[in-house]
Amino acid sequence: MKVKFLFILLLLFSFRLQAQNKVLPVLLSPVFGEQKLYLGTDWYHIALADSIQIQVLKFYVSKLRLLEKSKVVWQEENSFHLVDLENPTSLKWNLLIPPTITFSQISFDLGIDSITNVSGALGGDLDPTKGMYWTWQSGYINFKLEGFAPSSSANKNEFQFHLGGYQYPFLACKTIILDQINEAGFVIEIDLKKVLVQADLNKVNHIMSPSIEAVKWSHWVQKSFSISPE
Repeated sequence: MKVKFLFILLLLFSFRLQAQNKVLPVLLSPVFGEQKLYLGTDWYHIALADSIQIQVLKFYVSKLRLLEKSKVVWQEENSFHLVDLENPTSLKWNLLIPPTITFSQISFDLGIDSITNVSGALGGDLDPTKGMYWTWQSGYINFKLEGFAPSSSANKNEFQFHLGGYQYPFLACKTIILDQINEAGFVIEIDLKKVLVQADLNKVNHIMSPSIEAVKWSHWVQKSFSISPE
C-alpha cells in the first residue's frame, strides 16, 4: 500500500509540475531552397544541368536550450531527439518551460556529444535499432542523407552521407544557436540546398565513417539551419 501511495503522490506531483509550465511548440521544416522537401518523389535543381532526389533524411538534435542574451535560462532534460522526415511526428516538439522565463535564442547540438557516445548504446531515440549507430568505436551517426543525382559517379547515381565522429580530429557534433525566435512558438528550417550546392557529387558521393570530409559536411549542415520568417 505504501508503494502504491508513493506512486500516486509522484504522479500528482508530475501533473502539477506540468500544469505550472507552459507549452512551447517547435516545428522543424526541411526545405530545398524555397520548396518543401519530400522524400522519394520530387526532384530538386542544384545546378543548371543537375538535379537531386532525397530518399533518406535523419539526424539527431540534442541538448535543447533556451537563451537570453547568450545566457542559458532553460535546458531540456535527457534531450535527445531523432528527427526523421519519414516520421512527421518527429518534426514536432512541445517543450514544457517555466511561464516566467524570457528568451530570444534557441540552442541545440546537431548530433550526439562525446560523453553520450562513450556511455554505450542507449534506449529510446538512441536505440541502435533506429539505424543511427555504427559501433562503439565510431559511435552514433549524427546526420544521414541519402538519395540520387545524375552528377553522382556512384552506382545507379546514388549518394550516401552518414556524418558522425566523436574523437579528435573527427569531432562532427556541431552546436547551433538561432536568434529572433517567438516565445509563442516557431519554425526551424533546415535547407538542404545550402548543403548540396557546395558538394561535388562526381568526386565525393559516399561518407560512411568518421573523417575530415564528415567534419566538413557537418559544418555545411550546421549553417543550413535558420528560423523561418513565417
